Amino acid sequence: MMTKRQEALVNSFLLLLDDDFKPLYQDLISCLYEFGYNPHKQRSYILFKHDLHGKQMAKAGIKKRERTPYFELRFSACRGYSQKFENIVREAALKYPDNHRNCVTGDCDYCAGEPETHIYTYTLPDGSKKYHCGSYVLEIPDITADDIDEIKKLIKEEHVYLMKHQVGMDVE
Repeated sequence: MMTKRQEALVNSFLLLLDDDFKPLYQDLISCLYEFGYNPHKQRSYILFKHDLHGKQMAKAGIKKRERTPYFELRFSACRGYSQKFENIVREAALKYPDNHRNCVTGDCDYCAGEPETHIYTYTLPDGSKKYHCGSYVLEIPDITADDIDEIKKLIKEEHVYLMKHQVGMDVE
């Protein structure tokens, strides 16, 4: 059960959404909470972290200029996702080409587990690979009802990974 403060935070965010977005974001927030990711106010957005490992899983807020909602998700330990998520990883890896140096070499001690298991990886058409640090949440643009099941699957997969490698607990 969310605390009154957490409920108020979530409800104040949901009140800002159009009726088309409200059930989508409510569903995602409920899923995150079920896995133990509590909402925290951070600047102008809501951050979802787990008390046991303290890692951020997601972020939600309103874009100031467009006045539209956004949702960002950490899914770096996930594999086999759709083309939409492949494109998200590609954009991040190409936009920030140096945002992985310590991750790939294993010199980063922020994320537990072998580097190749928690780094965003995109394979270019020529077979070369581009990387992006796995500790980041990446924006999922234009969320629709068709995306919700896949996002929930990614939340669960990332959660299982984080619990195993950050906390030492096997969960399903």
